[in-house]
Amino acid sequence: MIKVELHTHTADDPADLIPHTTTELLERASALGYGAIALTLHDRQLDVQPFDNYARDRGLVLIRGIERTIHGKHVLLLNFPAAAERVQTFEEVATLKREHPNGLVIAPHPFYPGSSCLRSLMDRHEDLFDAVELNYFFTRDIDFNHPAVRWAARHGRPVVANSDLHRLHQLGRTYSLVDAQPNADSICAGIRAGRVEVRAAPITMIEAATYFGDLWIAQMVKTLRQRRPETEPAAA
Repeated sequence: MIKVELHTHTADDPADLIPHTTTELLERASALGYGAIALTLHDRQLDVQPFDNYARDRGLVLIRGIERTIHGKHVLLLNFPAAAERVQTFEEVATLKREHPNGLVIAPHPFYPGSSCLRSLMDRHEDLFDAVELNYFFTRDIDFNHPAVRWAARHGRPVVANSDLHRLHQLGRTYSLVDAQPNADSICAGIRAGRVEVRAAPITMIEAATYFGDLWIAQMVKTLRQRRPETEPAAA
């Protein structure tokens, strides 16, 4: 069984302000015994080739991926070519799947209350999704994963547990174990076939509040930086 994380963000993310680099993520994952990591930046598919040797030396398989925004909703596309960065509709995602059968489409945090969550679109496009995410962000009293797990059972889809990682401290609490060979094609095939087990533990309310406060501050900092006017050239 391979310990995998399929939903991560790094400092290369164009949407969120992330403090850790890709190499720092790989170092942490290796220290925690992971065997595979998918890099899934928002609307950017990072070229994993420059990191292949670095990951391999640490016992990690890198899976190329992207958290693509389709009609305002997030969809995880794993193990697809660069064309995944350009799909704009659910129909184009379906075409991408037909043309590249080794890819994997995951519904991330589908029934959470955020505007980017799929919710009712899960039923409308049920054939599109190979797996459903059980997300790190839940407590003993508040857990929006329950509808996702029920949907997966009702539609015969496997559940994968992901960190939706924005901070390194998230890694290691919620993850998946996949029965597969240590390569991206085999891992994705193992998930599609349901050869996956989830491991997940709730976070405390204090941890949740601290985390979301950190994200809010980071987003405010990014917004202020974007609004800052360019420095005027010095007078001659």
